[in-house]
Amino acid sequence: MIDLHTHSIFSDGELVPAEHLRRVEVLGYEAVAITDHADGSNLDFIIPRLVRVAKELRGHSRTRLIAGIELTHVPPGLMAELARRARELGAEIVVGHGETVAEPVAPGTNMAALLAGVDVLAHPGFITREEAELAARKGIFIELSGRKGHSLTNGHVARIAQEAGARLAVNADAHGPGDFLTKEMAEKVACGAGLSLDRYQQLRADMAELVRNLG
Repeated sequence: MIDLHTHSIFSDGELVPAEHLRRVEVLGYEAVAITDHADGSNLDFIIPRLVRVAKELRGHSRTRLIAGIELTHVPPGLMAELARRARELGAEIVVGHGETVAEPVAPGTNMAALLAGVDVLAHPGFITREEAELAARKGIFIELSGRKGHSLTNGHVARIAQEAGARLAVNADAHGPGDFLTKEMAEKVACGAGLSLDRYQQLRADMAELVRNLG
């Protein structure tokens, strides 16, 4: 199990990183990314702290903690600059908060995040074929969300992404202990969106490859 999109107390999550990591270690996770909500006001507060604690906890858990960030409700015109700054600050994973139907995300955010080169486009709502094709060309993961509200368009997202040949990721968008996906529930999220078991296994392999490439 790998999850590339979760939240800690550094934004609206409930757990400190150490407990967050322990919770998923017990569930058998290989890796988890903490990707707290950020814009230009708090990038430099969150990322260095996550980088530091990820280094401190390495070797003390079977599960790898990945320091990341989720660029959230960022105006499309600022997305590229903030993604660049996030990388400079040490973010290993940059998530773009996509155009979910559950929130009033600015139109154009999906495309701006993809052009900015995020690693994951989270809960992209009614993603277009053009956007999915761009994600495929750039190797960006498109998320199938386990979170209430964001998951409403999972079927559409899965269909468009597969037609475009884009990579998919199943993520919990966890904010608290009850949100983490078990292996069985992650499979249900994928299959409920219309993926075959073979496609789900490929999805898991692609996510594992991304984590390996982080070094």
